[in-house]
Amino acid sequence: MSRIAIVTGAASGIGLACAERLAADGMHVVLADVNQQAGAEHARRLKGSFVPADLTERRGCRKLVDETLRAHGTVHVLVNNAGYQHVSPIEEFPEEQWERMLALMLTAPFLLTRYCWPAMKKQKWGRIVNIASIHALVASPYKAAYISAKHGLLGLTRTAALEGGEHGITVNAICPAYVRTPLVDSQIADQARANRLSPKDVVETIMLAPAAVKRLIEPAEVADFAAYLCTEPAGVITGAALTMDLGWTAR
Repeated sequence: MSRIAIVTGAASGIGLACAERLAADGMHVVLADVNQQAGAEHARRLKGSFVPADLTERRGCRKLVDETLRAHGTVHVLVNNAGYQHVSPIEEFPEEQWERMLALMLTAPFLLTRYCWPAMKKQKWGRIVNIASIHALVASPYKAAYISAKHGLLGLTRTAALEGGEHGITVNAICPAYVRTPLVDSQIADQARANRLSPKDVVETIMLAPAAVKRLIEPAEVADFAAYLCTEPAGVITGAALTMDLGWTAR
């Protein structure tokens, strides 16, 4: 029987790359996203399933896990990836953006972990991979909600790891620097406006300046790391903030 994996934000970027890699490893992947057309198309291509779900709402999180359990009986892997960014100074940061971003990037991972937990606990095996960010470890200006959510996600990762150890459940956070995704493409434009720079200067002076390796990370590289954390040999890794930061935090 194939292992069952849920991947959120799976219609593009890192989430899609994770879905593709886990499917290639023989898992049945349940893709979740608000982009119904792209999500359904990729699910068909990967011979997986698609659940349209707004994860900013509790009922959307519940729906995703309930439909997975009804269709497959259990869940083995949860990849919490869904998210987005809003770039703005704190004094101008829209309150509704703060609430929506924390709901999607912190509350939803908690709820999905909570809802998947009984099945993983019953089978004494589970892998939860939280796609955090280097911004779970360090801060940058104009990203108050994103950075707060990612710092909180790291705390959730560590707490869940401590509770899951005796049940064969590992929980880890991957903390990449900037990844070449549609999200980062839009962020370049936002940062250019906020900092009054050209898009080229944003990449060179903001995104890559702290890094030792001067390039963007590819989504497939993050997916490869996530896939490893879902293997048996990775059972010794839990509660970790695993950096893929091109040397950002080496200073």
